[in-house]
Amino acid sequence: MLLEWWSGTTCTLYTDPQNYHKYGKENAIVILNHNFEIDFLCGWNFCERFGVLGSSKVLAKKELSYMPIIGWMWYFLEMVFCKRKWEEDRKTVMRSLLNLRDYPENFWFLIHCEGTRFTEQKHEISMQVAEAKGLPKLKYHLLPRTKGFAITVQCLRNVVSAVYDSTLNFRNNENPTLLGVLNGKKYHADLYVRRIPLEEVPEDEQECSKWLHKLYQEKDSFQEEYYRTGIYPGTPVVPPRRPWTLLNWLFWALLLLYPLFKLLINMTSSGSSLTLATFAFVFLAASAGVRWMIGVTEINKGSTYGNHGHKGKWK
Repeated sequence: MLLEWWSGTTCTLYTDPQNYHKYGKENAIVILNHNFEIDFLCGWNFCERFGVLGSSKVLAKKELSYMPIIGWMWYFLEMVFCKRKWEEDRKTVMRSLLNLRDYPENFWFLIHCEGTRFTEQKHEISMQVAEAKGLPKLKYHLLPRTKGFAITVQCLRNVVSAVYDSTLNFRNNENPTLLGVLNGKKYHADLYVRRIPLEEVPEDEQECSKWLHKLYQEKDSFQEEYYRTGIYPGTPVVPPRRPWTLLNWLFWALLLLYPLFKLLINMTSSGSSLTLATFAFVFLAASAGVRWMIGVTEINKGSTYGNHGHKGKWK
């Protein structure tokens, strides 16, 4: 809703036309690159265009579950949260993933295998680890963390039909921000999606790890080509917007905002200093809360995961 109807951001999908009709009609693991502040919104937009936003799941850091409203909503929607400490996360993540095996609707499980958003500092450390492990260096991605992906494949095998390798970029070197989206700024996203049957992903954990590293080398080459030519491989198509999203938002907005505006008018007309002060405090607190949530998405205020403190834990 926010991305496509409010800011008018367009997202062109590049994919194989033979696979297009399968999107939204099967369970899938969606691998997303993590370079932009609004890449998660683009992932949700991808889900929405194919009617699986309501049943999409995501592997997210535990801190997000504490965010007011959004985090609580994610918790009750059975999102999978992790502390990014594998010794503690393994059982929790496995339990959550195994619960999805009986999920009654088609679902997409979204995962950022890099574990954290791309920054130059994190990239430098990541490539030092790649060199130490004898892995090819990446130019546009961090070294993927393979254990989370391997356990996802293990738990969802025979339930999920395919992996959707999704590589996102923005035209004209746009640097999109959530604040820009909230201000109604329009961006132009391009998303390259490859459908890879899950049977092609090795069952052995070490082989699965090698497969994922190779996948990210291919993603890097796709980004290199995009920066050179401005397009991805595949046939470009813009999936149609679904008006249900807008209608649903308008319904709830009218239902909730009318009594709030009525309350505001009554409070203002009462003339009570205490009432007005209370309203001002609530408004400022809400504004600060929204600004804090926006800050969570900002690259320069992102987590320190992947910086020097985690240098020895890159797996």
